[in-house]
This record gives sequence, C-alpha cells and structure tokens, in this order.
Amino acid sequence: MNEVVGRDDLLLLTLDTLRYDVAVELAAAGRLPNLAARLPGGVWEKRHAPGSFTYASHQAMFAGFLPTPAAPGPHPRLFASRFAGSETTAGRTFVFDTPDLVSALAEGGYRTVCVGGVGFFNKQGALGSVLPGLFQESHWEPEFSVASPTSFEAQVARAEEVVAALPAEQRLFLFLNASALHQPNWFHLPGATREAGDSLATHAAALEYIDRHIGRLFAAMSARRRCFAVVCSDHGTTYGDDGYTGHRLGHEAVWTVPYSHFFLEPSA
Repeated sequence: MNEVVGRDDLLLLTLDTLRYDVAVELAAAGRLPNLAARLPGGVWEKRHAPGSFTYASHQAMFAGFLPTPAAPGPHPRLFASRFAGSETTAGRTFVFDTPDLVSALAEGGYRTVCVGGVGFFNKQGALGSVLPGLFQESHWEPEFSVASPTSFEAQVARAEEVVAALPAEQRLFLFLNASALHQPNWFHLPGATREAGDSLATHAAALEYIDRHIGRLFAAMSARRRCFAVVCSDHGTTYGDDGYTGHRLGHEAVWTVPYSHFFLEPSA
C-alpha cells in the first residue's frame, strides 16, 4: 500500500447493511455480473465487521480497521494509524500519523470526497455531521437516502461530477456509502409492497439494483488513472433470523460481511 498511496486514486465503497450470505448467493447465481467480474475469482471474501451498525463500523474503518478476514490471525492491515504494540501493522501497511486515514490522505495531497447515503452522513444534525466532517468535500441529498428508490444511481451521478471537475493531476480518495440495501428496500423488488415490508428477497433485489449501476462508478474512478478499490459491507442485518430483526446486535448475520479489494485499470 505504500506504493499504491500517492500513485493511484482510491475508492472505498461501503454497501451499507449487505449480508454475506446474500452477496455470495447472488454472485454464484450470476445475478451480479458487474460486481462479480471485478471480484478476484468472482467470489466475495468472508470477513467480520468492525462494528454492528453504520456509525461504529465506519469510525473503525476510517481509522484503518477494515473488516477482518474470518479466520484465525493476525491479519496485516492495508492502512493503520501508528501506535505502539500493533500486531496487525506490517511492512506493506500504509502507516499514518493522523487519527484517521482520511486526514492522512489529505495531508498526502489527495482530494478527499464523501458521497453519503444513510442518516449518519446526512449532515442534518451534529451526529450526522461527524463522519462527513472528516472529508474536505462531502455530498448528501435526499435523493441519496434510504427512502429513495433511485439512491445509488443518484450517488453515482454525483461521483461522476466530482471526478469530472478535478484537474487531471489531482489524486482522489472517494468514499461512497450506498444506502440502497438498508431498510426500507422493499421497493427494489417488483410486486413487493410497503405493507409486506422488507425481506431477504428485497435485500437481494437491492443488491441487483446496485450491480446494474456500479459499472458507471468503476468507469468514473478509472477514467484518469488506475484506482485501488475496496468494496465491502459495514455490517449485515437480520430479517427474523433466530427471532431478530435489524442490526446493532451480535448475530452472525450482522457480524459476517462480504469484502473485496482490487485494482480498476485506466480506461482505454
């Protein structure tokens, strides 16, 4: 990562609330053609989330604690704030002296941009301003929110505008929090109703919706130079599993998340 940082653009895409089992099932069934084409081997990596809900998980990820491989470690991290005794900082880790990766990249000459989604990024109050406040530039509109059936395509359009406005030589760190999978997501499945509510099937339909538009995001982020992309969930959620509904709780469906990182090569 010490070679990547400073050379390539960077993308962190969190597919908010995406369950590992749903992501794996859809990729195996050929229902995520655009995402699966980018995943190494066409498969998701099984990892454990650093938090059980959006705020906690993103605070950890911005400090360098991306989801951890779901196998005995230690597992060297891509990014780490310098502190004594760290067992997951290795020679290939990009180590920084600021409290978070966002400010470290800004100090290194990157333009840091947040395209928010769920309420913790909406800047409509003190709590919703903390995470976007880490960035030099942040964007949120009602069209990006969990209530919008066209949230992801609106977010991608904003990301395209951000990239197009940058000077060619300006390095970019773009963070995008995709809200489409978070409840409510029933409107992504044709025939589903508000009264019936959300389900694993509507969750899956929301991921297919994201896949239909994600090629535009990848194209924009690789339009100027190679981009290193991290695509993952921040936590899963429950739909009646063992009697649980929602997240911010310690259930396997919440802690286990899909993860991948890969390079997006420059467009021809």
